[in-house]
Amino acid sequence: MRLIIPKPLLYGSIAVTTVGVSYLTKDYLGGPKYNGQEDLTGKVVIVTGANSGIGREVTSELAKRNAKVIMACRDMAKCETERRNIVLDTKNKYIYCRTCDLASQESIRKFVTQFKKEFNHLNILINNAGVMRCSKSHTKEGIEMQLGVNYMGHFLLTNLLLDVLKASAPSRIVNLASATYRSGKINMKDLNLENDYDSGRAYSQSKLAIVIFTRDLADKLKGTNVTVNAVHPGIVDTNIIRHMYAYTNFFMRIFVKPFAWPFIKAPWQGAQAVLYAALEPSLTDVSGCYLANNETKELSEDAKNDDLAKWLCKVSEKWTKLNIS
Repeated sequence: MRLIIPKPLLYGSIAVTTVGVSYLTKDYLGGPKYNGQEDLTGKVVIVTGANSGIGREVTSELAKRNAKVIMACRDMAKCETERRNIVLDTKNKYIYCRTCDLASQESIRKFVTQFKKEFNHLNILINNAGVMRCSKSHTKEGIEMQLGVNYMGHFLLTNLLLDVLKASAPSRIVNLASATYRSGKINMKDLNLENDYDSGRAYSQSKLAIVIFTRDLADKLKGTNVTVNAVHPGIVDTNIIRHMYAYTNFFMRIFVKPFAWPFIKAPWQGAQAVLYAALEPSLTDVSGCYLANNETKELSEDAKNDDLAKWLCKVSEKWTKLNIS
């Protein structure tokens, strides 16, 4: 006797199985979870771009560990909404919104001035905010937007906070990088990409710049008990990919993105790599490294180029009006 399964039941079973496999795939590819339960009572942390995506999830996890977290954001309305949600969820009232627009060096300097008036120590700086593959645009100082926000803004912010980080040692700096840095090239003849702009190359250049900065700064911070590492969180479904074709094209958004969903990390999954870099005890003396999947990865040749690092630092000092060499 042949068993006949009604089509609705068959199709329903296939759908449930497909969804289940998708969730298992997403969980497996999401990478290792950070399981550390550090008590951060009394510790002060700055997270840039903290009102959404990875930054929001990192802020929430740090709040659960009793840290005082400064959410350095451009949009205060969105920041305040998320701050309230995090406070209600974690019962940690020491979460603060402060204006910091990384596309404005004036805003960055004002943020640092206010921070130093309110706090006398800083234990962790997480340079998370970023833009990706946007159309050609510039910061208020005329710097190409991706280079200006992803790298130059964080270069300025970090250097302005180094005195507090040193005074608070042991302390850590975490720079958000991307695996695409390996395909990046620092255009020494046209760093601002005025003559031949390509959004993909601009993004890769900005991420290579932050990795070079990480290694160069680690060398300069030797003996201070301040560490700095770059971390690749993976491909994460956050607002940073809003300029990509998969989001701007209707067909791709409706018919392709659902199939890619299992292979793209959720924000909380992307946050795990950042938490590892910021909190993992075994990284206490590790500095100048590029981390991915909670492992130290070999740097590209350009990232290890000392002459390129010196050149980039000189240009960055000039463009941010700093004198740190």
